[in-house]
Amino acid sequence: MAQRVRVHNLSLSLDGYTAGPDQDAANPLGVGGPLLHEWIFATQTGQAMLGGSGGQTGIDDDFARQGFEGIGATVIGRNMFGPVRGPWGNSDWRGWWGEEPPYHHPVFVVTHHTRSPLVMKGGTTFHFVTEGVEVALQRALETARGADVGVGGGASTIRQLLQAGRIDELHLAVVPVLLRSGERLFAEPREVPTGYECVRFVGSDAVAHYVLQRKDA
Repeated sequence: MAQRVRVHNLSLSLDGYTAGPDQDAANPLGVGGPLLHEWIFATQTGQAMLGGSGGQTGIDDDFARQGFEGIGATVIGRNMFGPVRGPWGNSDWRGWWGEEPPYHHPVFVVTHHTRSPLVMKGGTTFHFVTEGVEVALQRALETARGADVGVGGGASTIRQLLQAGRIDELHLAVVPVLLRSGERLFAEPREVPTGYECVRFVGSDAVAHYVLQRKDA
């Protein structure tokens, strides 16, 4: 199978927000943002990400697990990596995930400010790319060596690659909450990409899962 670029487990509120307002170190997902992710942390996969055990199996866990399968590298935006803004300076910020992030492969962080690669436990190395999201994606594709590349967010990073037609598969998990403000996936209709079709829809008690694919993928 050809190498693909995939977005999985992108939680979205009913009014189109991927994060709440006022994101900072105390509220990394914005005010109200954690409500979007309760479904995933209730699963067995989500608990394992936190270093725990137990959790629910079933539809939601299947989707959560599939988001890690077959991925050889990941691209994320700087805001997803952490709350630090501007030059890195003497910042010792190492991500939200502790010393062993859940990726276990190279992660390319799109940023305007240079920083040396950050090697973590478990096989994750964060590479900081200042040349833009397209360069970050190309480096990830090369590093993945034929495996798929995941795009982990945030909304701006995903939106740019969708508009460029670089995302082959997009999994949206629509959560029945209203945030009313924050970071939207699409701020206006003209930002919604064309050329994608819904190939799967399934709902659980907690969330509605939509899988969209690029028509010519």
